[in-house]
Amino acid sequence: MIKNYVVNGMTCQHCVMSVTEEISEIPGVQDVNVDLESGRVTVTGEDFSDSSVSAAVTEAGFALQQ
Repeated sequence: MIKNYVVNGMTCQHCVMSVTEEISEIPGVQDVNVDLESGRVTVTGEDFSDSSVSAAVTEAGFALQQ
């Protein structure tokens, strides 16, 4: 499955790396692509939930756009 999210507050490549690292640790996630300019995050994998992605983004210090 492929899901798209928008993350608020990312301003630099360190932000991208933090979000990518946290989401990549979710069981079932196979790939994470973060576009800094748009704030869009594309997550590819199997059996991961929106709540697990939200928790990972929060752990990185950001929030998903509601």
